[in-house]
Amino acid sequence: MVEHQRNSGSSFDIDWINSIRINRSAIERRASSIGGRRAVKKEHQIAWMLHAVRCIDLTTLAGDDTKLRVKRLISKAKNPIRQDVLGGLEVSSPISCASVCVYHNMVSTVSDGLQGSSVGTCAVSTGFPAGQIPHEEKIRQIQLSVSAGATEIDIVISRAKVLVGDWKGLFEEVKDFRQACGPAHLKTILATGELATLRQVAQASLVCMMAGADFIKTSTGKEKVNATLPVGITMVRMIRDYYQQTENIVGFKPAGGISSAKVAVLWLAMIKEELGEIWMQPKLFRFGASSLLGDIERQLEFHLSGRYSASNRHPVA
Repeated sequence: MVEHQRNSGSSFDIDWINSIRINRSAIERRASSIGGRRAVKKEHQIAWMLHAVRCIDLTTLAGDDTKLRVKRLISKAKNPIRQDVLGGLEVSSPISCASVCVYHNMVSTVSDGLQGSSVGTCAVSTGFPAGQIPHEEKIRQIQLSVSAGATEIDIVISRAKVLVGDWKGLFEEVKDFRQACGPAHLKTILATGELATLRQVAQASLVCMMAGADFIKTSTGKEKVNATLPVGITMVRMIRDYYQQTENIVGFKPAGGISSAKVAVLWLAMIKEELGEIWMQPKLFRFGASSLLGDIERQLEFHLSGRYSASNRHPVA
């Protein structure tokens, strides 16, 4: 596979979009088989959990977020695992999360706090989570966040365009978002829990990739149903098909409801089997999570001590 370059997008192809067919029962059987066929044990499990930490977009999207809370999250993202735990595991290479994800008002705080680190600054945008604001305002939100220092933009698509089959409208919308992002990477959130079928999930995934999305993402985390393995398999298979047709590489981000180390390892196993190891790297795979890191820390400490620690031993988890 070639060195990873940004997705350049492709021309709008309605025949390709309409030709998509999904066998839901086969997808669900595949999802149920992953955990049973690929069990990661002992030291291998520790390595996979540490890798999961590197793929986390550490997120706070609360109405009561303060600069102090966000600054604590920044410190956590730069040093997510306590040094005594890393020492006990004999881990010498540095570990950090992939990014810190916030609303626009906290972007400059995050960008300033992450100066000199490898952690990215991610902003949710375009009227997140519902997206029910004018298109021009969505563009303006993206531009403001990029100007404030965001290196990644998580946008929400207009779900109504998917539900009525307005694929050209969705393509043009996401294409405008990509242009507004400039050098910042664009992650398109499908809000799959609000779409009607897996076929719509697949079609929306393809349209967003055609329009130049760098990542496709399952959920906002605010829907009643968020990331599920059948949805994930559907989306990553579209990523694979898109790569085979265009040679453009697109990343994947499940978000919402992924709060345990066991589930995170399951998602990593799915990515390895469906797309291969190159897609397991943080440049192409992310978890949108807030509590996942805390459970991974507890599992790592349990491996060392044989006892589960209280959550207050792992601040801002």
